[in-house]
Amino acid sequence: MNRINPNKLNLSKWTAVTPQNREKHFLVTKLLKDEEGVVQQCVLEAVLTHRQEIIGWQQLTDSDHWQQGWC
Repeated sequence: MNRINPNKLNLSKWTAVTPQNREKHFLVTKLLKDEEGVVQQCVLEAVLTHRQEIIGWQQLTDSDHWQQGWC
């Protein structure tokens, strides 16, 4: 399990453990916050295809699917 601070996720780099469609490396491009300023979701952008995906930031703590940094 990855331990992360949700407020420091912006522009962080992530590697998908099981890549799909050759999309292995991702960059957090935006944090989506609620009315109180608490991070709820983040926007991941695939480096290869520039496809964007919105996920809950807690999903990045699952080391079976995500690894911090680009490997």
